[in-house]
Amino acid sequence: MGTVVALSETAIRNNFSAVEYSKTFVAALSGSCAGIIGLTGISGFAFYFLSAVILWLMVLYKAGFNDKWKKYFRQRKILLTNGIFDGLFTYILFWTFLYGMVHVY
Repeated sequence: MGTVVALSETAIRNNFSAVEYSKTFVAALSGSCAGIIGLTGISGFAFYFLSAVILWLMVLYKAGFNDKWKKYFRQRKILLTNGIFDGLFTYILFWTFLYGMVHVY
Protein backbone atom coordinates (compact mmCIF):
# COMPACT_ATOMS: atom_id res chain seq x y z
CA MET A 1 0.00 0.00 0.00
CA GLY A 2 2.31 2.73 -1.27
CA THR A 3 1.44 6.34 -1.06
CA VAL A 4 1.08 8.43 -4.17
CA VAL A 5 3.67 11.18 -4.42
CA ALA A 6 2.79 14.14 -6.59
CA LEU A 7 5.75 16.16 -7.85
CA SER A 8 5.57 19.54 -9.47
CA GLU A 9 7.56 19.50 -12.70
CA THR A 10 7.81 23.29 -12.61
CA ALA A 11 9.27 23.27 -9.10
CA ILE A 12 11.78 20.55 -10.00
CA ARG A 13 12.90 22.50 -13.08
CA ASN A 14 13.21 25.65 -10.99
CA ASN A 15 15.37 23.80 -8.44
CA PHE A 16 17.52 22.38 -11.22
CA SER A 17 17.89 25.84 -12.76
CA ALA A 18 19.03 27.25 -9.42
CA VAL A 19 21.65 24.51 -9.11
CA GLU A 20 22.90 25.17 -12.66
CA TYR A 21 23.21 28.88 -11.86
CA SER A 22 25.17 27.99 -8.72
CA LYS A 23 27.48 25.69 -10.72
CA THR A 24 28.23 28.47 -13.20
CA PHE A 25 28.90 30.95 -10.41
CA VAL A 26 31.17 28.54 -8.52
CA ALA A 27 33.05 27.71 -11.75
CA ALA A 28 33.70 31.40 -12.40
CA LEU A 29 34.67 32.05 -8.78
CA SER A 30 36.98 29.05 -8.49
CA GLY A 31 38.53 29.84 -11.89
CA SER A 32 39.24 33.34 -10.70
CA CYS A 33 40.79 32.03 -7.49
CA ALA A 34 42.91 29.48 -9.38
CA GLY A 35 44.17 32.17 -11.76
CA ILE A 36 44.99 34.62 -9.00
CA ILE A 37 46.88 32.09 -6.86
CA GLY A 38 48.73 30.82 -9.94
CA LEU A 39 47.64 27.22 -10.29
CA THR A 40 48.82 25.53 -13.48
CA GLY A 41 48.37 22.14 -15.10
CA ILE A 42 46.77 19.24 -13.29
CA SER A 43 46.52 21.10 -10.00
CA GLY A 44 44.27 23.68 -11.65
CA PHE A 45 41.93 21.01 -13.00
CA ALA A 46 41.94 19.21 -9.66
CA PHE A 47 40.93 22.50 -8.02
CA TYR A 48 37.90 22.72 -10.33
CA PHE A 49 36.74 19.18 -9.65
CA LEU A 50 37.26 19.69 -5.93
CA SER A 51 35.13 22.84 -5.99
CA ALA A 52 32.42 20.99 -7.99
CA VAL A 53 32.32 18.19 -5.42
CA ILE A 54 32.18 20.69 -2.55
CA LEU A 55 29.24 22.47 -4.22
CA TRP A 56 27.53 19.09 -4.73
CA LEU A 57 27.93 18.26 -1.04
CA MET A 58 26.59 21.67 -0.05
CA VAL A 59 23.50 21.21 -2.23
CA LEU A 60 22.94 17.73 -0.78
CA TYR A 61 23.32 19.14 2.72
CA LYS A 62 20.76 21.82 1.97
CA ALA A 63 18.34 19.35 0.34
CA GLY A 64 18.88 16.67 2.98
CA PHE A 65 21.10 13.60 2.79
CA ASN A 66 18.42 10.98 3.49
CA ASP A 67 15.34 10.58 1.33
CA LYS A 68 14.37 14.19 1.87
CA TRP A 69 16.22 15.28 -1.32
CA LYS A 70 13.71 13.30 -3.43
CA LYS A 71 11.19 16.08 -2.83
CA TYR A 72 13.39 18.54 -4.69
CA PHE A 73 15.29 16.55 -7.36
CA ARG A 74 14.71 13.39 -9.39
CA GLN A 75 18.18 11.85 -9.05
CA ARG A 76 21.10 12.63 -6.80
CA LYS A 77 23.74 11.73 -9.40
CA ILE A 78 22.47 14.34 -11.85
CA LEU A 79 23.32 17.09 -9.38
CA LEU A 80 27.01 16.22 -9.72
CA THR A 81 27.39 15.02 -13.30
CA ASN A 82 25.03 17.23 -15.29
CA GLY A 83 26.72 20.35 -16.59
CA ILE A 84 30.13 19.58 -15.12
CA PHE A 85 31.88 20.10 -18.45
CA ASP A 86 29.91 23.28 -19.19
CA GLY A 87 31.19 24.61 -15.91
CA LEU A 88 34.68 23.45 -16.87
CA PHE A 89 34.69 25.78 -19.88
CA THR A 90 33.63 28.71 -17.70
CA TYR A 91 36.31 27.75 -15.18
CA ILE A 92 39.04 27.65 -17.86
CA LEU A 93 37.94 31.02 -19.22
CA PHE A 94 38.26 32.76 -15.85
CA TRP A 95 41.34 30.73 -14.86
CA THR A 96 43.37 31.66 -17.93
CA PHE A 97 42.16 35.27 -18.02
CA LEU A 98 43.07 36.03 -14.42
CA TYR A 99 46.27 33.99 -14.55
CA GLY A 100 47.35 36.09 -17.52
CA MET A 101 46.33 39.36 -15.89
CA VAL A 102 48.11 38.64 -12.60
CA HIS A 103 51.13 36.53 -13.48
CA VAL A 104 51.96 37.34 -17.10
CA TYR A 105 51.33 41.09 -17.35
